[in-house]
Amino acid sequence: MGSFSIWHWLIVLVIVMMIFGTKKLKNIGSDLGGAVKGFKDGMKDGSSPAQDPNASTTAPAQQVTHPAGSQSAQAPIDVEVKHKS
Repeated sequence: MGSFSIWHWLIVLVIVMMIFGTKKLKNIGSDLGGAVKGFKDGMKDGSSPAQDPNASTTAPAQQVTHPAGSQSAQAPIDVEVKHKS
């Protein structure tokens, strides 16, 4: 009773095909496949930042100095700015 055999699944498939028809099932399958492909492409594009052809790939480094009264007033700190697209 816990699992279905191959015959159970074949009977269910035949009943579904009689209710919906093969053309509608084909359309549903292609729509579902397109949605999955679009989701995978979106996940792949989301992991790598979009590149703007006009923007430079690296931003120039900036130097930030501490106020005159702090201990490390003579040592500048290099800061790299990253832009979000």
